[in-house]
Amino acid sequence: MRSLLALQALASESSAAASPDANFHLTGHPIGWIALALFVLAYAAVIAEERIRIAKSKPVLLAAALIWAMLAWRIGGDGAGGSAVKTVFESMFLEYAELFFFLVVAMTYVTAMGERGIFEALRAQITRRHFSFRQLFWITGTLAFFLSPMLDNLTTALVMSAVVLALGAGNARFITLAMINLVVAANAGGAWSAFGDITTLMVWQAHKAEFLDFITLLAPALVNWLVPALLMTFAVPAGRPEASSKEAHIKHGGIGICVSFALTIAITVIGKQWLHMPAAYGMLTGLALLNLVATRIERKQRHYALAQGVEDQGYSIFKIIANAEWDTLLFFYGVFACVGGLAAMGYLELASKYLYGTIGYTLANTGMGVLSAVVDNIPIMFAVLKMNPPMGLGQWLLITLTAGVGGSLLSVGSAAGVALMGVSRGMYTFREHLKWSWAIALGFAASIGLHLWFDSMHLFGIS
Repeated sequence: MRSLLALQALASESSAAASPDANFHLTGHPIGWIALALFVLAYAAVIAEERIRIAKSKPVLLAAALIWAMLAWRIGGDGAGGSAVKTVFESMFLEYAELFFFLVVAMTYVTAMGERGIFEALRAQITRRHFSFRQLFWITGTLAFFLSPMLDNLTTALVMSAVVLALGAGNARFITLAMINLVVAANAGGAWSAFGDITTLMVWQAHKAEFLDFITLLAPALVNWLVPALLMTFAVPAGRPEASSKEAHIKHGGIGICVSFALTIAITVIGKQWLHMPAAYGMLTGLALLNLVATRIERKQRHYALAQGVEDQGYSIFKIIANAEWDTLLFFYGVFACVGGLAAMGYLELASKYLYGTIGYTLANTGMGVLSAVVDNIPIMFAVLKMNPPMGLGQWLLITLTAGVGGSLLSVGSAAGVALMGVSRGMYTFREHLKWSWAIALGFAASIGLHLWFDSMHLFGIS
């Protein structure tokens, strides 16, 4: 009988050790301390990317490799330990793989639309009209808010910044305020759609909220943008820029790519909500649709080249995929692997007990949002998902909202802000953004208050 009980206990331990969410309790071990230091150093290198001129993916990839190597060496002394570490790593890698294929397809679509002149045509349509600076301030902000849920906040900010720079030439004041407005609007717009930001996608893929649940964040996200926009509009200079007569035409196949992108979103949502398939399934199906459109574009270009007697440049969707932001994709892997390794060592369980067990869900989720202004919201959200506190839908939507819009508090708090500092020719800077952080903070607080009121009143069925 004792032997049987011992075997059962051993089997129970092995099962727990092989769990994808296993905790190896290394927070008090030197290896755990070294791993935490490696992650901090790697992230410091990411923040100093511009100064040290090292791509942001390199330090986190190296840190991830060292963290998992130390974990495997410490735990994998016997067969059972090695198997447990392998199980945890594979679980983390599967989460990343789903995100990776989703992003590859999304980036490919955005790049393909840009190559076909979709965004340039949008810019030309706006610049041809004789709007005032204040009208342009609101038009570009509104477009950013409603384009971001479909394109993502970074792409939206870059597209609309081209319009702002084209129209505001010679008026640095307008460009500065319009750029701040774009960052806030794009980040807020991305918070109420499963496709609008990496963090919302992560929450959706983790089954913490369904696709339609994110729409309940529309009103809080809108308030998050409108409050600072209303305060800033009084500082926008009067007058209007010179109208431009420059035209831009959408290339053959551009409309077809837009239609296939809309179908891809529909397939992804249907596949996730009703077929219970990962979001990557729908996106990869959409890649097949994009390839069909690309084949038609290639044939059209070949026939045109033959008729004109010029060299055929060819058109391949795989060339477009090759131009994806691979540094960003690898950076995401490094972050996933680093945070996953620290979670396996027990750091996230320790943090979860302090944050969500001591100060409460609302304050913890709000604090995480403020922290995302300094630390990228992706490791913040991944850490919360790995902590997996027992929160209701309302609180999961709260952390989704705060992590999505908290980055607007500082210019370096979001990818959109960092990108616009790079293209603004010195007119949108950290200091200029900081001057309006108080207004952005008011919008941040108002959006949280509105969401908590909705939650308490159960107006949208959240709880």
